[in-house]
Amino acid sequence: MSSVSAPSAVAITNLLYRYAELMDLGDFDGAAALFEHAEIILDREADVRTDAAGVLGIWRSMIVVYDDGTPRTKHVTTNPIVEVDEALGTATCRSYYTVLQQVGDGPLQPVVAGRYHDRLERVADQWRFSERDYSMMDLVGDISGHLRRG
Repeated sequence: MSSVSAPSAVAITNLLYRYAELMDLGDFDGAAALFEHAEIILDREADVRTDAAGVLGIWRSMIVVYDDGTPRTKHVTTNPIVEVDEALGTATCRSYYTVLQQVGDGPLQPVVAGRYHDRLERVADQWRFSERDYSMMDLVGDISGHLRRG
C-alpha cells in the first residue's frame, strides 16, 4: 500500500468515528447501514461471517438499550493505522476500541476493549467498509449492563 493521502485518511477515520457515534446513539440501523457492502467476521478461527442484516439482528438481540433509547455507552476509537492504495481504491485500517458505560447511579467504567481490522473500498469517490473483523475482543469487564447473554 502507498502512503495515505490526507483526504482518504480523514474519510476513513470518519467512518470509524461515525460507527461509534451511531452505536452510542442507539441507532443500530444507521450503524448497520455502514456495512451494507461489507462482510463482517464474527469468529475468524471458526470462519463465522455475516452481513449488515445479520449483525443488526445480533445487536438488537444482545445490546441492552435504556429508557433514553441508548446503550449508555461511549465507544472510543483510537490508534487508527490507515494504509491506502489510491490507484486501486482500496484501504485497510487497524484501530483500537474501548467501550465506556455508565448506568443509573453506577460508576463510569470501561466494559470492553479490543481491535477492529477493516478493509475499505472507494466507490464513486466515497469510502465504504468492505470487511470488518469484529472478533478481536481483547479485554472484558463487567458487561452485565451492556450485553444480554444467550
